[in-house]
Amino acid sequence: MTKALAALAAALMLAAAIDATAQADRFAKVEIKTTKLADNVYMLEGEGGNIGVSAGDDGVLLIDDQFGPLTERILAAIRSISDKPVRFVVNTHWHYDHTSGNENFARAGAVIVAHENVRKRLAVVQSIEFFKKPYGPMPPAGLPALTFTDTMTFQMNGEEATAFHAPNAHTDGDAIVHLRKANVVHMGDIYFAGIYPFIDYGTGGSVKGMIAAAERGLALADDATKIIPGHGPLSNRKELKDYRDMLATVSARIEKMMEAGKSLQEIIAAQPTREFDAVWGKGFLKPEQFVEVVYQSLAPRSK
Repeated sequence: MTKALAALAAALMLAAAIDATAQADRFAKVEIKTTKLADNVYMLEGEGGNIGVSAGDDGVLLIDDQFGPLTERILAAIRSISDKPVRFVVNTHWHYDHTSGNENFARAGAVIVAHENVRKRLAVVQSIEFFKKPYGPMPPAGLPALTFTDTMTFQMNGEEATAFHAPNAHTDGDAIVHLRKANVVHMGDIYFAGIYPFIDYGTGGSVKGMIAAAERGLALADDATKIIPGHGPLSNRKELKDYRDMLATVSARIEKMMEAGKSLQEIIAAQPTREFDAVWGKGFLKPEQFVEVVYQSLAPRSK
């Protein structure tokens, strides 16, 4: 090995060690919070997307699985609910804060289930265009083994849990999961409770799809429905409607300005979110960033 190659190898090993240490530090203090929503149905909060759990005599159905380093803590939370095995994990979309526990759960015997576009995206390198950050590919063991195009229903634990595809919403592979008997709806990242949502326009997401998917969630819900958002606290139908209305108002304003020939910077300067910022602008996306993702999701995109 030449000195140059040896130096490169040493640098790569150091970078990997630093990254591993950073990951360990990131998750070191994460605790998993468990909230009971109905008989045998729970919500788990940790780091990453909120998890839904259906547990009973037939085993455990998990909706999303957060980050791989948290799997043991997630399993400990599940064991406090049920001693049955995790039989299925449903991915609500491909993003790694919802799916990077897949490999761990699959190796423990769970079947990973998702919309067909989730498998396609996890199988190759992806890039979240807005953040300019690559991801993947996921190891083959973590890829969804069962995929669907429109709906898939699980009959488990006396529950009918149906995953519905929501086209071109947060991504191109989103699923809403309705646990009918428990009256619980898991919206995945179609719904960010109390904060402006991120729309991954680079992998098929669009604000119009987000609005349509929110409307589908509303159609499944009544005033007693417990709604699990992808991020944020447990929610309800009224709050989801407020979110849908905010998306529709902001989207219509931005689209009108785009049709008038306004540039992105001119639209940001016009503050189309101004009366919503006090409520929705306290998340990881600043108001001007939210305006940008809505704008980009409305802009024509090359194939």
